[in-house]
Amino acid sequence: MSDGDSTPKIEKEGSGLGPGEKVRRIVHVDMDAFYAAIEQRDNSEKYAGEPIAVGGKPPRGVVQTASYEARPYGVHSAQPAIEADRKCPDLIFVSPRMDVYQEESKRIRKILLRYTDLVEPLSLDEAYLDVTDPKAGPPSGTLIARRIREAIYEEMGLTASAGVGPSKFVAKVASDRDKPDGVTVVRPAEQGGFIAQLPIEEFHGIGPVTAEKMRDLSIETGADLQEMPERELTHHFGKWGRHFKKLAMGEDDRPVRPDRERKSVGAERTFSEDIAKPGDIDELRPIAEKVEERLQDASQRGRTVTLKLKSHDHEVSTRQTTLGRPVDSKKHLMVLVRRLLKRPHPPDEPVRLLGIHVSSLAAGGDGARQLELNFKEEGPVG
Repeated sequence: MSDGDSTPKIEKEGSGLGPGEKVRRIVHVDMDAFYAAIEQRDNSEKYAGEPIAVGGKPPRGVVQTASYEARPYGVHSAQPAIEADRKCPDLIFVSPRMDVYQEESKRIRKILLRYTDLVEPLSLDEAYLDVTDPKAGPPSGTLIARRIREAIYEEMGLTASAGVGPSKFVAKVASDRDKPDGVTVVRPAEQGGFIAQLPIEEFHGIGPVTAEKMRDLSIETGADLQEMPERELTHHFGKWGRHFKKLAMGEDDRPVRPDRERKSVGAERTFSEDIAKPGDIDELRPIAEKVEERLQDASQRGRTVTLKLKSHDHEVSTRQTTLGRPVDSKKHLMVLVRRLLKRPHPPDEPVRLLGIHVSSLAAGGDGARQLELNFKEEGPVG
């Protein structure tokens, strides 16, 4: 399939590299509304061109993926179905078919592996590729990204967006710039300017609470992070301050790891308003559903379940239990985290963040038949 010189080109001027050093070419491929797109393809007479939401139905379900026809109404993933239904009265709710999505993900993986063995899946619908030395095609991240997207569309009838850059961070952010069905390329000499214009919320590790604190310090964009002394960032944000500074300066040498071992699977949510009485929180349900989805994406189950709580004054504590059998369903997760929430006693302070994490992972298998509870409460961690 090669249609060009197979010798990797050396980018010198403006790249910041030494003589003879290769430019890394990282591609981030992200499927467009993956679950919804599959349903629209497989049931075109019912769903093509319609606003659909894959996930649970109102009143207690959660949106997993929304089609692009539904998104202008404000429908998005991890949203309570009842809220999505209110925003888009014509919204069609479709039950997920995880087995189908997993098979389609395997087909996509085979396409990616035509170009490099360095493929690091993040979930069913996205992955990193290192194409610095590709197996097929020219040593061009741009052309390889284009060919991958063409192959996915021609062979599967689905669209994908891609980002190309010299690092994982830049490639991942770039892949979201021209959705759906687009590609954004950030060359080494351009990455400083690209990062400078990013809102701080797009940096890995910066959630709503950290973003609020940064804005209090007049940090709103990547340019502000670039100008802020590292010492001041570490003073306010600890080791994360150094991480933010490195990303802002384009220093991200994380390799693409095809054999990356997942240690835990989880999801968290920061609330716009503190929950005053967190004794029995319904807001745990959408978090448990997201964890279930991620466990299924990774074909994993886990024996250790951890409930994370952050109080209104940013104190973090965890409550944990280890089971005799692994779990992966939201039903079992809800039983566990609700009991963790109440034992040894409900939280004394209002809660602004909740998280559920599953560890001690193993490959998916038969469903758990028992819940052997051995509760352990841990103190504040930050």
